[in-house]
Amino acid sequence: MASLLLLAVLAPCVVQTYSVNHEQLSKREVPDQAQIISWKSFNVLPNVLPPTLSNASTLFIPPGYDLESLTDKPFHIYDDEFYDVIGTNPTLTLIANAGTNPLFHEATVWYPPTDDMFFAQNAGVPAAGTGLNKSNIIMKISVPEAAAVSHLRNATGSVKIQTVDAPAIKNTNGGTNFQGQILFLAEGQGDNETSNLVLMNPREPYNTTVVLNNYFGRQFNSFDDGAVNPRNGELYFTDSLYGYLQDFRPAPGLRLQIYRYNGDTGAVAAVADGYSLLNGITFSPNGSYAYVTDTGAFAGVWGWNLTRPASIYRYDVKEDGTFENRKLFAYTESGVADGIHTDSKGNVYGGCGDGVHIWNPSGKLIGKIFLGKTSANFQFAGEGRLVILAEEELYYATVAVGGSQYISDV
Repeated sequence: MASLLLLAVLAPCVVQTYSVNHEQLSKREVPDQAQIISWKSFNVLPNVLPPTLSNASTLFIPPGYDLESLTDKPFHIYDDEFYDVIGTNPTLTLIANAGTNPLFHEATVWYPPTDDMFFAQNAGVPAAGTGLNKSNIIMKISVPEAAAVSHLRNATGSVKIQTVDAPAIKNTNGGTNFQGQILFLAEGQGDNETSNLVLMNPREPYNTTVVLNNYFGRQFNSFDDGAVNPRNGELYFTDSLYGYLQDFRPAPGLRLQIYRYNGDTGAVAAVADGYSLLNGITFSPNGSYAYVTDTGAFAGVWGWNLTRPASIYRYDVKEDGTFENRKLFAYTESGVADGIHTDSKGNVYGGCGDGVHIWNPSGKLIGKIFLGKTSANFQFAGEGRLVILAEEELYYATVAVGGSQYISDV
């Protein structure tokens, strides 16, 4: 998804400040870069602003805080369970700043053999000049280079940003590991460059192979995100509208649907629909649940409709790979949840309007990695290492858990 979350926090944020004695949630020691945010500190406010002034596109500042104090200690503890996620010494390091160019947006994929993290520039926004006339670019960093400066809060310029030469991939927005390579979900470009699934060799010369570009001769709309189910090794991907909403893809010719793709047989099947605007997708560690985001509240250049979903839904995944029992898992209060991933404990992470939100498996918000700005996507790099994309800024975080991303070898 291109400018969806980039725009979410550009409006002037609403700051409500009141003096409150914050109730300690636990007697556990709070790490240096963490702070407790008590729900009771803002359950009742003396003045609740109208929707024109306080909504999904503005930042909520809890009473007794300001933006500086929230970003100074970015690991926000909403529930004791978050201690088990962040450990005793979580760190957040700014490792790159691209000025006004949203270089750090989507398609985060960690490739373990080389310990590189791949990601893509924002597609379809004026600040990047991408979309119809120019495709976005794919980049990578060496995760050990980022880890080497994790003791610093600001290490811009210390980590090399390498451009990946893969011109055949047009406006990529999603990516995942698949069959030993990286699979990118390209939105396409114009009327004739349709959305497609592209396998890329993670090593130079980064040769690419298109494995899917149509549904029985019909163009897909605008691919967004994909994830591999650990039960069957199949790719599940979302087809949305953001290329059209950002004026670099034609009007849709298919319903907005989730599909599954079998890399061995090539079979494609629709597995779910009924979405306002499909977006991110991920699975629980054992593949028994699928999580899907609906970001219909923000429609690109068409703006906000706050009555539409800013929601994450959960499905039960049956043994045959089909979905059933859709239920609301979480509703995002800041922006919308774009990219989503799970950790090894089954917690669900979403890139939102003020940073990364973390929910436990029951859908309870237990904490945030607060950036004060949008994070469209992020990715674990194995155990305890997290790379966070924030449009013009790139972050590296250390935590106490690892990701559950399935590396398909089938």
